[in-house]
Amino acid sequence: MDIDAYFERIGYKNSRNKLDLETLTDILQHQIWAIPFENLNIHCGEPMELGLEAIFDQIVRRNRGGWCLQVNQLLYWALTTIGFETTMLGGYVYNTPASKYSSAMIHLLLQVTIDGRNYIADAGFGRSYQMWQPLELVSGKDQPQVPCIFRLTEERGIWYLDQVRREQYIPNQEFLNSDLLEKNKYRKIYSFTLEPRTIEDFESVNEYLQTSGASVFTSKSFCSLQTRDGVHCLVGFTLTFRKFSYKDSMDLVEFKTLNEEEIEEELKSIFNIFLERKLVPKHGDKFFTI
Repeated sequence: MDIDAYFERIGYKNSRNKLDLETLTDILQHQIWAIPFENLNIHCGEPMELGLEAIFDQIVRRNRGGWCLQVNQLLYWALTTIGFETTMLGGYVYNTPASKYSSAMIHLLLQVTIDGRNYIADAGFGRSYQMWQPLELVSGKDQPQVPCIFRLTEERGIWYLDQVRREQYIPNQEFLNSDLLEKNKYRKIYSFTLEPRTIEDFESVNEYLQTSGASVFTSKSFCSLQTRDGVHCLVGFTLTFRKFSYKDSMDLVEFKTLNEEEIEEELKSIFNIFLERKLVPKHGDKFFTI
């Protein structure tokens, strides 16, 4: 695996020597602008690999994306390789319909320590929940970013990531009640502890998430990519683009329904993804919002 190939893949040409917050932010942003959050392997009859070599091949050499266990593991490798003090952490994702956090540790995120200060870096949540800058690990502090206001809160050793969202304008009335739309202005995202993890801690859940009928990842095919001013999402046959802050305190969300041929074209033109196997788009009944 070649760190130069990784930086070329994400289009990063700036300093690798300054291990500061500016460099960390720059690398995180280049990764989320270049590498989609996606689960298309599942819906092409291929596995979501957990081994770093396989992930590097998929994302860097074959120009694909991946889910949190892949894209954040790749980010962990890159940051560690250039000298950042980086720790894997495990998260419990909030289930809105059930009003509770997952019982299983199903999310991988990173803690990065710079000059004695800790930050959360996460390139693997996608959609309009994706952080664009590392979050300082401070409880109760509003941290405004382009997508929303993020907030970390600590209670008895458990940290909670929430967001305060803007209103949203949907010009196409046909999609006003789409199940893909986030309805909450204040949204819980996930919880985590600061206990260091290894990738082996995620082996069983990696298998479960891509095989179980109860998993949102088998229920829906999706691909999400951040842009300089918003985020594209393809879920099943539905393509959306959210423009952040298109007006004061308002996001614009545009919807379009595609056919299979159009899906292939949009994957190439928007997400820069050229699939090697046939995708079977799926929009099942499991809760998933953009």
